[in-house]
Amino acid sequence: MNRVVRRFRTLPIRSRLALLVAAAVAFAVAAVSVTCWFIVKGKLYGELDSDLHSAAARPVQQALFLEAIGNCSQSPPASRFGPRVRGYSQIVQANGTVCVFPGANGTVQVTESDKTVAQHPDREHERIRNGTDTDGHPVRVLTTALVVDGAAGRYAAQNAALLIAVPLRSTQATLNELALLLLVLSGIGVIGAGAAGLAVARAGLRPVDRLTEAVEHVARTEDLSIRIPVDDDSEDEVARLSRSFNSMTTALASSRDLQQQLIADAGHELRTPLTSLRTNIELLTRSEETGRPIPPADRRALLASVKAQMTELASLIGDLQELSRSQGQRGERVQVVSLEETVEAALRRARLRGPELTITASLEPWYVRAEPAALERAVVNILDNAVKFSPDGGSVEVRLSGGVLTVRDHGPGVPEDELPHVFDRFWRSPGARALPGSGLGLSIVARTVQEAGGTVALGRAEGGGTVATVRLPGAKTPPPQDPAP
Repeated sequence: MNRVVRRFRTLPIRSRLALLVAAAVAFAVAAVSVTCWFIVKGKLYGELDSDLHSAAARPVQQALFLEAIGNCSQSPPASRFGPRVRGYSQIVQANGTVCVFPGANGTVQVTESDKTVAQHPDREHERIRNGTDTDGHPVRVLTTALVVDGAAGRYAAQNAALLIAVPLRSTQATLNELALLLLVLSGIGVIGAGAAGLAVARAGLRPVDRLTEAVEHVARTEDLSIRIPVDDDSEDEVARLSRSFNSMTTALASSRDLQQQLIADAGHELRTPLTSLRTNIELLTRSEETGRPIPPADRRALLASVKAQMTELASLIGDLQELSRSQGQRGERVQVVSLEETVEAALRRARLRGPELTITASLEPWYVRAEPAALERAVVNILDNAVKFSPDGGSVEVRLSGGVLTVRDHGPGVPEDELPHVFDRFWRSPGARALPGSGLGLSIVARTVQEAGGTVALGRAEGGGTVATVRLPGAKTPPPQDPAP
């Protein structure tokens, strides 16, 4: 059985569907055929039983009864009275002796139940059964009380019973023919159902075949531009699966394009500090090899440049690692965060980086759902931009109210034509390319805020400078914590 199940599971799905349909139809046809055969059998036997009861209800004439008892012949003699029924008619005595009525077709073998009816000549003990005649032919037998119609009226014969029977040969032949007919029709139905099931399975699974071919094509060629045609009005499972596949390939293609763009941009951005590092290190190495020392001031400048470039490389690599993290990895660390405390922590770092600046803050409580480290990094990036572009002795105003964080500096501001690009990866303003930075800070800010369900914007402030506005959904009070299990 297990081998059959395993073999069935290895078949193609269309073959399994065809077999299942054929099996279901075969079961239904078999049930209907068997039920039909038994119904017809019951009807035919019911008609025979009705004929037997009708014949048994007619009283036996006393002269015929006396002639049968008197002669008590075991073979049906001829008689002017004619046959009682179109079959077998005989008297069964209590001791099992059989007396055949004149004109009957033959004799029927007597059983113990027939003798019991003869011993109790009443309608309650009558019995109907299948039996055989003396030649072994099947018959339908009714054994009941023998009612005699005499001159003094009707009476029931004592110690005797009436046994009448009709042949079953024609009835059984009819049932056999019906069984053969039903068997043939069932076979045709099962074969037709299997063929129809296979055709339906092929038609129904044709979209799945197209989907399979598309998946195999993608796996073989890595071509994510392939699309499966789907009827816009179709809402079945296959159509939904096809739409999901198209959406998946679109998302994968977009992700791959972004990945390739990120790699290209990262390579371009890494080339400049690496070239500068190599140049400075070659100068230091050549000085050691040739024995010509570099003047102390120049050496200090070279080392400072190497340190700055290493810092820039470390910052760029950190930004690239942050951008390369998947959304699932980031989503696992999301929790309720106090935006007020996050901004305060970022302000402490910003004041260290711009000690000559005046940074003021007005913060109100606000709680959001975000990844704490990513949210703090985003706020630090905004403040770093404000510190970087503020003039010496300038000021930076930070305000948090109602879930809206604004950071305003008094620097040169961002030109209007550059505002649409400030959140692009590796984009840097032409006027800021001499300043340290990787061009990924605001890109990280935009992604972090979007993942927290908020929005971020950068614009020119009234009176000069730049204002960054971050809106995050949340509440003034933290949500209640789930009780510990």
